[in-house]
Formats: sequence, C-alpha cells, structure tokens
Amino acid sequence: MTVTYRQPGVVLTDHRFTVPLDHDDPAGETIELYAREVVARDRVGRDLPWLLYLQGGPGFGANRFIGRQAWLGRALQDYRVLLLDQRGTGHSTPANRQTLPLRGGPAEQADYLARFRADAIVRDCEAIRPRVTGGAPWTVLGQSFGGFCTVAYLSTAPEGLDAALITGGLPSLDAHADDVYRAAYPRVERKVAAHYARYPQDVERARRIADHLLTHDVVLPSGYRLTVEAFQTLGVLLGSGDGSHRLHYLLEHAFVRTPAGPALSDAFQEQVQGLLSYAAHPLYALIHESIYAQDDRPTAWSAERVRAEFPRFDAAKTLAGDEPLLFTGETVHPWMFDCDPALRPLRETAELLAARTGWTPLYDPARLAANEVPVAAAVYHDDLYVDTAHSLATARAVRGLRTWVTDEFEHDGVRAGGPRVLDRLLALARDDV
Repeated sequence: MTVTYRQPGVVLTDHRFTVPLDHDDPAGETIELYAREVVARDRVGRDLPWLLYLQGGPGFGANRFIGRQAWLGRALQDYRVLLLDQRGTGHSTPANRQTLPLRGGPAEQADYLARFRADAIVRDCEAIRPRVTGGAPWTVLGQSFGGFCTVAYLSTAPEGLDAALITGGLPSLDAHADDVYRAAYPRVERKVAAHYARYPQDVERARRIADHLLTHDVVLPSGYRLTVEAFQTLGVLLGSGDGSHRLHYLLEHAFVRTPAGPALSDAFQEQVQGLLSYAAHPLYALIHESIYAQDDRPTAWSAERVRAEFPRFDAAKTLAGDEPLLFTGETVHPWMFDCDPALRPLRETAELLAARTGWTPLYDPARLAANEVPVAAAVYHDDLYVDTAHSLATARAVRGLRTWVTDEFEHDGVRAGGPRVLDRLLALARDDV
C-alpha cells in the first residue's frame, strides 16, 4: 500500500518494490526494496524529472531527512527525489544477526551476502526505474559508496542515466583492497596529526585511555568489549567536517574518580558504544572489504594485514615510548566480530567472505572510456575515506567526467555544504561553468 504524508515544505510517499535476489535468476527468490519519494509541496502535481540518491556505506539506509535538510532542498528545486534503501539496509529486506540464520549456516549466509555489492544494487535500480519514471532515465547522486555504485551504473547501464553526480565516491577501477589500505594508513596518520595540532591536550588524554584499556578488561553496558584497538577506530570521526571537534569533546570527560580509583565514565562509555556498535549497520562490517574485490584474490582481512606494515599504529609500542597514540580510520578487522555482540554470531560468515575468490568485475574501463553520460564529481582533497589519487585516476578514465577538487570540505561535504556542493555538481554536469 502506498502511503503519502507531509513534512515541512515537502510531501513524502513510501514505495516498496520486489526484485530478484539474483538478477540472473529472475524467476528465483525475491527480496523487497524500500524507497521514499520526496517532492516540494508546491510542485506535487508537476511532471518533474527524477533524482535517485544512493547513500554511502555499504550497509546504511538512505538519509532520514526532515523537510529540506542538507542537499535535499537544492535537489527539490529541479527534481522529484527517490531516497533508496539499498538491498539489506533500512526498510529493505534486512540482513543482520537476527535474520541471516534464516538463510542457513555461515556458508549459505556468505553466498547470500555476496549478492549485496554495487553490481546488484545497480541492477536493482534498473529494475525499479521503469516503475518509478515510466522508463525515462534519471539523474543519480551517489555519496561515497553510493558513488562507487554510480561508477558501476555508468559501466553496466548508462542508458538508465540522464546524468551522474558523485561526491567523495570515485573508486579505483582496479586497486585491490591491499592497495586501498596502503594508501589509507598514511592519510589517517596525517589526519591524526592535524587533530593533535588543533587539540594538543588530547595527546595525553588518548594515551591515558589507551593505557587504561591495555591494563583493564572493559566491557561496555551493551556487552561491547572495549579494547585499545577498538578505541583507536574512533579515528573514523576525523573524516567528517566536525569530527575532530567531536573526538575532542569525547576524550575530555573520559575518566571519573571512584572508590576503586579512576574509571571510564558512564557518559564516555555510553557515547563510545554508540559510535562503535554495528547493531544498526552490520552489513558495513560484513561486506565492506568486498566492495574492492574484483578478481580471484581474496580480501583476507586486508585492513588488518596491511596495518601490520605500519607499526606506528601499534598502541602497546606507542605507550612504551612517548609518541602520540595514532587512531585508525575506515577499516574493518576480524577482532570486531569478537568485541561487538551484534557481530559475534556472524564471525564465521565474515571469515568465509574474507576468504572468498572469484569476485565479478564491478567496472568496465572500456565502456567508461566511451561514456556519453554527463558526469560531475566532487573530490575532497586528502579525503580520509577515499584516496584522492585513486579518484583522480578514475576521473581521467571516464570520458567527459568533470571534477571539482576542493579542501573546503571533508568526506561529508554533501551533508555539511549540501546545497552548494549539489549546485556546483549540477552546474558542471550541465556545462554551465
């Protein structure tokens, strides 16, 4: 049943679609996709072109906007917008520790999750597009992993696109996950150094917390086991425009005095478990490294293996000296499936995905080189999550792609500066600048 309702300045309509789990077997098992249509209240009855939004991730549902937040207000000047919960996320058929046992054991679960990458998401989009637009091509806006999906879209079904807009999401066309993380760790170190330059008092605070975690067994109220390696992953915050400030405010009230001596405060523990838990987005942990897999090489816990090549990230060695503790960034590690109660039942499934080979190619360099779809991409200089050099190499490989390279924003530019970012991308795609 279609449901329509209102928020300030907009009219929303819920849509549900049934698509094949495996698009190569259209008569086989199906899953459900959810999407939310948004249109400006004063343009409800108009015949407007469509813009499809593909969220970052993988594993996150589309933004739950209220009214015309972030980039949405600018989009609604020109488009009717579809906010898609990609397969397995949001209100689409869920994939988590509660539902995956319905598939069977770990092997069956891993086979199922192997169908949740960009190639399947693009085919989902093409399956629902005729039902949404009547067959007309639409403009796609892809943020981060959504940009990876958009490049896959250009590779496999460009006829479905009127234009492609990408923010912080131009992937390497051929890098293995190892290459991605070898480029990432030095970038993370630069971001951490910049954080400590802004907040030098955090050097001692971070070392003190890390020392406490090395000498105490800390289990958060949710059951999450907070190790020093888990604490270091809070560096993922440094990829957003306000992340350094958020990390600082988190560290400044970490300890309280108790009859048994200093202890991590309840307030600190509550915030940390909210930041570290994968309960709301387990797909991110399960398939994150597979978004870089395109050949017979397994990912084999790439971020964990490559981290060993950068010993400065070893907390125990750091605390034995006087160097600042290094946080880490957007990485997934096998120990997360021991620490996080939302992931523990899925440990064997994750191991099978990490060992998997025979991944299908996600991108078609020849087709991208012959591209005729207007494409514009915002590339955030020294982006914590997506390597700038990889992005620019891909930009050169896509015929007609226009880039806007900026250090005004971090990876979340489409949120922090949404109207301006989207306006610039539209102007580039339309050849107005």
